[in-house]
Amino acid sequence: MINGEVLKKAIISGANNICSQKYAINDLNIFPVPDGDTGTNMSMTISAAVAGIENLVTNSVSEVATATAKAMLRGARGNSGVITSLLFRGFANGLEGKSEASGVDMVQALGLGVDAAYKAVAKPTEGTILTVARMAYEAALEASEEIDDPVELWEIVCREGKIALDLTPKMLPVLKKAGVVDAGGKGILTIFEGMLSVFRDGVVIECTDENEENEDDFDAFRSAAAEFDEVINFTYCTEFIVERDHSTELQPQNLRSYLETIGDCVVVVDDDEIIKVHVHTEQPGDALKAGLQYGQFLTVKVENMRKQHENAKMENEKKKAEVTEEKTEKLPVAEPTENYGFVAVAAGDGVKNLFEELGCTYVVSGGQSMNPSTDDILEAVLATPAKKVFVLPNNKNIIMAAQQCVDLVTDREVIIVPTKTIPQGMSAMLIFDADADADQNISAMMEAAKSVSTGQVTFAARDSEFGSRKIKEGEIIALDNGKLTITEKTPNKALLKLAKSMINNDMNFVTLISGEGISEEEAEEAINMLQEKFADSVDITYINGGQPVYYYILSVE
Repeated sequence: MINGEVLKKAIISGANNICSQKYAINDLNIFPVPDGDTGTNMSMTISAAVAGIENLVTNSVSEVATATAKAMLRGARGNSGVITSLLFRGFANGLEGKSEASGVDMVQALGLGVDAAYKAVAKPTEGTILTVARMAYEAALEASEEIDDPVELWEIVCREGKIALDLTPKMLPVLKKAGVVDAGGKGILTIFEGMLSVFRDGVVIECTDENEENEDDFDAFRSAAAEFDEVINFTYCTEFIVERDHSTELQPQNLRSYLETIGDCVVVVDDDEIIKVHVHTEQPGDALKAGLQYGQFLTVKVENMRKQHENAKMENEKKKAEVTEEKTEKLPVAEPTENYGFVAVAAGDGVKNLFEELGCTYVVSGGQSMNPSTDDILEAVLATPAKKVFVLPNNKNIIMAAQQCVDLVTDREVIIVPTKTIPQGMSAMLIFDADADADQNISAMMEAAKSVSTGQVTFAARDSEFGSRKIKEGEIIALDNGKLTITEKTPNKALLKLAKSMINNDMNFVTLISGEGISEEEAEEAINMLQEKFADSVDITYINGGQPVYYYILSVE
C-alpha cells in the first residue's frame, strides 16, 4: 500500500526528474517560434505542488493528492501544464478519503485524471501527452485485474507510457518528419518515472541542471563571462557573426587559432552560410579585423566585461530586492461593485498601456515565452471590482490556464474571451458595449477577434524544417495568422514581405506594433515603408509596444 508520506516523496521525485530534464524536453519542440517551452511549463507546474506539499505533515494519500492538485491547478502554466494539473486533479479525486492506496486504487485514480484531461480539450489530438497518459492507464488497468501491487502496476504505467511515447511520431506526421517524440508525452512520462523511483526503490531523484550544458555555446560562454567573480583575464567580450565569403580559401579553424593567441574563451561555430565567433580579448579591433577576412559582418557586439560585471552585481542586488518586495505584495482583493471589468495578458509597456487605455483594470505580465500561471490571472481577476470579469489571454498557450479560473471564483463571474493574439484582444476590447448583456458582448467580441488578421515578425528559436523550408536558429521569420510564411535576414525586410501578403483591397486599418528589439530608426524606417506602399488604401497606426520576442506585430482588418 502507498501511504501519504510515500506519495509526497514520489511527487517531489517526479518534479525533480522533470526539472533535471526540462531542457531536453524543450528541445523536442519542433516549431521554431520562441515559446514557453513544454518542459519548462510542466516543470514549473508540478514544482508549484512541491511548494504546496513539502512541509505538509500527514500520512493520508488523500490529503497529499488533494494538496498537490490544488497547488498545481493554481500554478499551471501553458497548455501542457494545465493538462498535467488536470491529470493530478483526477488522481486526487480517485484517492479522495483514502488514508492508503492499493495498486488498483492508483490505477483507477490515474484513469479519472486521464478522463478529466481529455474532457478539458475541445479537440483532443492523439500522439500527444493525452495519448501517453491514456495508453499507460489502459495497460495498467488491464493488468490490475490480476495484480494489485502498486510497484508492479506503476512499472507497467511507465513501461507502456514509453511504448506510447515511441508511437507518437507515427500518429503525428510533423513529429515523424522532425525525428522527435511528443514533448508533452515525454514530460508526463518523466514525471511518472520520477514517482516510480520512490515507489520501487524509495529514492527521491534530485533536481539538477545538467541539461543546461546542451544550450548554445554562445549562451553558455556569455553566462560564464557574467559569472566571473575574482579574475577577468581579458576586458572585452567580443562577438560577431560573419556571412561566409566562399571565394576565400581561409578556414574557420585558422580564425580560431589566431583568436586563441590574443584571448581566451574562444568559440568558433560555423556552417555553410555563417561563422559565429566569441572571444574574450584586450584587442577587439584585431579580432574584428581577422573576422572580416572571412566575409561581411551580420552582427557585431563588444562589451566591457569588467564594467558589465560591476553593473551585473548592482542589478542582481536590485532584482533580489524587487523580487522580495513582489513576493510580499499581492494585489488586494476588491469587492465586485461594478457591472463589468477586464483583465488582459500582455507584455511590453506600450502594449500594457494600450490595454489599460481600452478599459482593462489589470494587465497580467505574460505572453509568448512567458506564460503566466492560473494563480497570476486569478489574482488579477479578484482584484478587479466587477461582478462580471472578462479575461483576454491573447495567446493560445494561455487560454487553458485562464479557463481554470472560472471554477475558482465564487463571488463574481469570470468570462474567458479566448483571444489568441494581441490584435485579437485589441479588437475585442474596442467592440465591447456596456449597454449589452454578457452573452451579447462575448459573441460580438469573438466576432471582432476573428475578423482581425495577425502578422508577427520574430526569430527562430531552433533549427527546424517545414515543408521544403529549412530554418536556422536565429533566422528572422514571419508568421501570417500563426502560419510560418517568410524567412529573411532583417526584421524590416520580413515585415514588408508580410505586409504585402496580408494587406489587400478589402482591408481598411493597419496597426504596427514594434517590439523591444527594434530601435527608433528601424521603427521609423518600417513606418515609412508601409506608408509608401499602402497609405493610399489603408489607415496606418503605429504603437511602440516594447513587447519581447516579437520584433513587430501587425494587425490588419
